[in-house]
Amino acid sequence: MRRLVTPIVLALSLSLAACAGTPAKAPASVAETPAPQGPPRLIVAVSIDQFSADTFAQYRQHYSGGFVRLINGVVFPSGFQSHAATETCPGHSTLLTGARPARNGIIANNWYEPGGPRGVKPIYCAEDDRDPASSAKNPVVSPYHLKVPTLGEWMKSANPATRNVAVSAKDRAVMMMGGHNIDAAWWWKGGAFVTLNGRTTTPAVDKVNAAAAATIKSGAPALPIPAWCAANDHPVAVGKTTLGTGRFPIEAGKEPQFRVSPRMDAATVDLAIGLIDEMGLGRGPAPDVLSVSLSATDYVGHATGVAGAEMCILQNQLDQSLGKLFAHLDSLGIDYMVVLSADHGGLDMPERMDEQAFPRAERVDPALTPEALSKAVGIKTGIVLLDGQLVIGDGPMGDLYINRALDPAQRARATAALVSILKAHPQVAAVYTGEELEKTPLPTGNPQDWSFKDRARASYQKGRSGDVILLLERTVTPIPNPIPGAYVATHGSAYDYDRRVPILFWRKGMNGFEQPQPVETVDIAPTLAAILGLKVPEGSFDGRCLDLDGGAGNTCDK
Repeated sequence: MRRLVTPIVLALSLSLAACAGTPAKAPASVAETPAPQGPPRLIVAVSIDQFSADTFAQYRQHYSGGFVRLINGVVFPSGFQSHAATETCPGHSTLLTGARPARNGIIANNWYEPGGPRGVKPIYCAEDDRDPASSAKNPVVSPYHLKVPTLGEWMKSANPATRNVAVSAKDRAVMMMGGHNIDAAWWWKGGAFVTLNGRTTTPAVDKVNAAAAATIKSGAPALPIPAWCAANDHPVAVGKTTLGTGRFPIEAGKEPQFRVSPRMDAATVDLAIGLIDEMGLGRGPAPDVLSVSLSATDYVGHATGVAGAEMCILQNQLDQSLGKLFAHLDSLGIDYMVVLSADHGGLDMPERMDEQAFPRAERVDPALTPEALSKAVGIKTGIVLLDGQLVIGDGPMGDLYINRALDPAQRARATAALVSILKAHPQVAAVYTGEELEKTPLPTGNPQDWSFKDRARASYQKGRSGDVILLLERTVTPIPNPIPGAYVATHGSAYDYDRRVPILFWRKGMNGFEQPQPVETVDIAPTLAAILGLKVPEGSFDGRCLDLDGGAGNTCDK
């Protein structure tokens, strides 16, 4: 149902938008933007890696490109990646499956199966570890570990003519958003976009790769900084260097400088546009889905933090790249629907937070690394391993495993000792054993009200999650020693700065509204399924359908 916009209401809405600093735009008339009938021909699912609700709120008033369109659609500023394991792979796994990690199987970026064939070597979320050629560092990329279908898979089951396409700088984003039945899958590796084993390149991909290679070979100048970024342009000491004033020049031949920059997002969008044209997406006999995960916000957030000139420049460039994508779709006359969200949020580096009114922010104590904990457990229990560590893990937070070389009695003693050591540490907020979480019911209700145990439970899966789950205190950065320009800040906590992300929907003719109450990223897939008219078996989703009508009608009743 469409709502009548009176002159008084229109004037008030424009006035409020101007006060909020958001670019205001009068809604077009019904004649100018008629609401399309039936399902959209193309779903464009955009994930901005490490795009927290806080970052969205900070830069929202300055967007003037693609974001303006989305802000005039349906806005949920308090979407939640409700689980505790706020990492790239778990976050992307929820966006188009509608299932939390506890059910979809993607409990972390890396996990361990100490009693399995890999032993104490990690398993990567987007690899097929059955293949002897695969390792966590050099994976045979596959969605093998994802245990539920994605939206694209449901669409292809309903009509095999649907094309399911995914692009990103990160292989795990492609696999988690595309799933098992994917028509085109492209990610960045070694200076070019690559695809699944056994598949070949296409002219659209060759064109983007050639342009990227030319830029990397020759180098590129610094990017301009908008005038509104002046307050962010401030040097912060990190170790022996400073961050906060970067401009993203590329030295000739330096591929990492291309990847950790807005140019990575621009290349990803160019690839998406090329595939839209090459494959005729949105113009076939069935609706298509295009997943576009933009990784530069995450790369830059890790390398420089989330509040310096670097992130300010990036957000401006990202806004322009989104505008380019939408303008191209508009030029083709495609009836498309956009959903934009994120896999997780992010925390700024403690050095800048210390300068900006939060002196409690600090780096994690090296005593909480798996290596140090292993030694501490050995001292406390007297258990000695001649080969390997007692405690295995991917870092000083999340899932920790007890070595399976121990007998059951030793494992029980080691687990108890590890829990005791962790609970006594001042940087530890909560500790749970796997057995404890297994007995905990799956959480329900508003995700912002969940306890730490609820959040950890939403990430826990028996046989894959750790023997012990470690949650750090607020603003403890799990990087003991920063690497300026590469790894100074991160995410992965159970706090809302990592869990809360925006969720934005837009389609031509849609009645826009903003709803600040909490929703979840697992609500995206059932919402899109309803709009597409997909018949999905009851219980397929952990989330619920969100009514995007904005009036008396209900988009969930289709």
